[in-house]
Amino acid sequence: MHELGVTFYVVKDVKKVAKENKVDKIDFVTLEIGEVSGVIHDQLIDCWNWARKKETVTESAELNIETLEAITFCEDCQAEYRTVDYGKICPYCKSENTYLLRGNEFNIKEIGVYDEDDEES
Repeated sequence: MHELGVTFYVVKDVKKVAKENKVDKIDFVTLEIGEVSGVIHDQLIDCWNWARKKETVTESAELNIETLEAITFCEDCQAEYRTVDYGKICPYCKSENTYLLRGNEFNIKEIGVYDEDDEES
């Protein structure tokens, strides 16, 4: 399960950003994960819920996941199509001369801290 290793890197990066910005408590982290990245969301959330409690700065931080659609490009007909639906073979010209444009990303999109005024409202 590489989700645990990925989680440790996210926590490490979040701690670094918090320290650089003199923040004591992170309220949420938003990740962008490509739908063919190989990361299993449920396992990642389980790992996050365990690992976040190990650090004071992240102990109450929620994890949000945004899924990025996988898109493949066909070099023969210049078409783009949904990778999950058709795989490597272009649905338009049946070529295998294709490559993944996007969908295998794993990015920290946002590290959030709620304004103290927002919490009181």
